[in-house]
Amino acid sequence: MRDLFSKIYRDKGPLGKWADQAEGYFVFPKLEGEISNRMKFQGREVITWSVNDYLGLANHPEVRKADEEAVKKYGNAYPMGARMMSGHTDLHEKLQDELAKFVSKEAAYVLNFGYQGILSTIDALVGKDDVIVYDVDAHACIIDGVRLHLGKRFTYKHNDLDSIELNLARAEKIAEQTGGGVLFISEGVFGMRGEQGKLKEIVALKEKYNFRLLVDDAHGFGTLGKTGAGAGEEQGVQDGIDVYFATFAKSMASTGAFIAGEKEIIDYLKYNMRSQMFAKSLQMSLVEGALKRLEMIKTMPELKNKLWENVNALQGGLKARGFDIGTTTSCVTPVYLKGSIPEAMALVKDLRENYGIFCSIVVYPVIPKGLILLRMIPTTTHTLEDVEITLDAFSAIREKLEKGIYKRIAEALMKNS
Repeated sequence: MRDLFSKIYRDKGPLGKWADQAEGYFVFPKLEGEISNRMKFQGREVITWSVNDYLGLANHPEVRKADEEAVKKYGNAYPMGARMMSGHTDLHEKLQDELAKFVSKEAAYVLNFGYQGILSTIDALVGKDDVIVYDVDAHACIIDGVRLHLGKRFTYKHNDLDSIELNLARAEKIAEQTGGGVLFISEGVFGMRGEQGKLKEIVALKEKYNFRLLVDDAHGFGTLGKTGAGAGEEQGVQDGIDVYFATFAKSMASTGAFIAGEKEIIDYLKYNMRSQMFAKSLQMSLVEGALKRLEMIKTMPELKNKLWENVNALQGGLKARGFDIGTTTSCVTPVYLKGSIPEAMALVKDLRENYGIFCSIVVYPVIPKGLILLRMIPTTTHTLEDVEITLDAFSAIREKLEKGIYKRIAEALMKNS
């Protein structure tokens, strides 16, 4: 028998092994100042492309005022307890009604957190006889929800219709044997690549296969569709989504989430989602703040219009300069470069220290070895000047990467460490 912790002492994991070199700078960095297009990093002003404040609501004066008044009125504790016991209020119901109308569903239920919310939704929807089919590139919260499932589950190749059909057929065959049903899970927008899930095509497959569709639209809510109701609205298939999920952590610049769908299904989830039944209700200050944010999304289309002006300028500029931004169809803007993890660290340090650009770095095991992904999130608060400065910086660092400058820097650091 060995010590439980021996494996941790021996192996810190694919990301943890870089902790000594990366922590505090490449991972767990500390951005300071008001959330905006420009913030401070280690005392320097940087153009910030790594904050999911799509519509610029985090520090909008109207939002700040509403939040301040809500905290003054309710404090940060009320209501105490889980929704089922002592944490339910009229304002929670009002927010749910407004959200349901906005995403064109019969009912909605407000959740305390997004990650636990989608995980618990999956857990509540399926039993051991049911089968789950989900995208291989699904977010960690979906994967963790699927891990709770005691029955069969299948992954399909990312956004691949042939693979989707193959796995739906497999799932349907097993469900017929077990007497269960099939839950299909897609994201509205995949947060790393920026691609929308193929919701239109998936919904069309309901004519051929018997399944229910759950969509996690964390990055689509507020940014896509004519009114901002998300990827389903954008693709014209909102009615075909059986359970719609979105978080308040992106466009709403807050904490919390919600699910929406047929009233009977939402009522069932209210009584069976463990992360909501046994955890504290979303605080009233956040509920009132969410109502204000939702009102602004509905009545201020100029916020989304400005967002997309910046998105188009950034993505169009990157394409014009020959950068590979994949097949993004959302605000999420990935830039793919070739290089090792040490090269990526040298590149990002140069980008931050010498060009004043802060964006997220993604490497193996999130993406294949030999690739560097610089992930940018344009927001309403960015300016076209920010875009131009960033495009010039990216051209400069690409040239250095191709000349092997970052490789030599990385080799020297490794030799001296």
